Amino acid sequence: MSSLAGATSCISTEACHAVVRRFMNQNDIVITSACRTPFGRYGGSLKDMDYFDLGAIPMREVLRRVGLDPASGVVEEVYWGVGDTSACKDVFTPVAARQTLLKAGLPPTTPSTSLDKACVSAMSAVKLGCTGIKAGEIRVAIGGGATSFSQEPLILRRLRFDGFRLGNVVMEDPLFELGYKDFAPVAVDAGNVALKHGVTREQQDEWAVRSHQKYGEAWAAGKFQEEMIRLEIPQKKGGPKVLEIDEQYRADTTLEKLAKLPPIYGSPTCTAGNAPGLNDGAAAILIMTRGRAAELGLSPLATIVSMVSIATEPSLIAETPAYAIQKALRLADLTLDDIAIIEINEAFAAMPLVSTKLLADGDAAKLALLREKTNINGSAIAIGHANAASGARIMMNLVYELRRRGGGYAAGAICGGLGQGDACILRVD
Repeated sequence: MSSLAGATSCISTEACHAVVRRFMNQNDIVITSACRTPFGRYGGSLKDMDYFDLGAIPMREVLRRVGLDPASGVVEEVYWGVGDTSACKDVFTPVAARQTLLKAGLPPTTPSTSLDKACVSAMSAVKLGCTGIKAGEIRVAIGGGATSFSQEPLILRRLRFDGFRLGNVVMEDPLFELGYKDFAPVAVDAGNVALKHGVTREQQDEWAVRSHQKYGEAWAAGKFQEEMIRLEIPQKKGGPKVLEIDEQYRADTTLEKLAKLPPIYGSPTCTAGNAPGLNDGAAAILIMTRGRAAELGLSPLATIVSMVSIATEPSLIAETPAYAIQKALRLADLTLDDIAIIEINEAFAAMPLVSTKLLADGDAAKLALLREKTNINGSAIAIGHANAASGARIMMNLVYELRRRGGGYAAGAICGGLGQGDACILRVD
């Protein structure tokens, strides 16, 4: 510090402090680029796209947007959320992160990690990148993920050893009653936990309508243009189809329409209307130290203040975003009062409703304020939930919204299968 003090002795005290702050923050982890594909509906515009080609789109674009050549080797490691490898052309032990980065044009010398943490995968992927940077092993990483529900195959079990000579063959659909074989469907758990916290079916339907309305308003205002990649999808006949909006969005959604839908899979409250669809999409985030960003001539979009992973009882999935946010705030030495905006992934409407109620801790006024600043641009019910990409999508949506507002702190959280949860605190100066 003595050399730094000498170098700044001739300038004002405040200017000196600014230099010191900048010097002390060179190891901060910052986001320098973030983008995603539009999220397609199940069987929609992205249904025929190869899984690795889909993921390569934002992985390549996140570098192009800041003038970096994917082949340059500036990215030292890739962490990629997969969530379900059965959609890959190589079903048996695909190395999805590696296959995707090679498609994106990154050098074959780039190490990578594919990870499966269900819906929290992409946020955990960014977190792992932060861990590598904090350990001093790397300075630049890409985190994100991809999902293709439309490419999900049907399963035929036991034929290899049981043999088959005569009779019916029974196939299994892994998407039916989406969840885990030894546990209740996630819709059942979400509905039960909602009722436990006094969150009614009607409140969930109202939140779903709000999600579509907020998304429509944000789209009309051009808010998603910064994060979304306009895709031209080749068609068998005619010219390419242009996809530049999330296909899950329904402008004509009303409370009356949602009220007519039956609950799904035995859930007491969850329906196809107050849940997201089965969606296809990919998202990528470029992270690095503040010092490396300066060397590359890049201006940070945001600083990652904290990232955490938590887990709880498998059935309490709707509560995990609240616990994850609480842990992320403690790590950042912040409170909810410091947070300008929040996104809690709408795996079901139950998740933001239950989690904000837990965060409010019985304070009705605080609850109203929390919900007012939660999912202000809509979330997965309107945008779609491409599971292993959604965590990164949440982060970039918060970053771009903070920048439009002129700065501040944001909290993002997402639940994952069997009681997992991730959260992040982001800052825009």
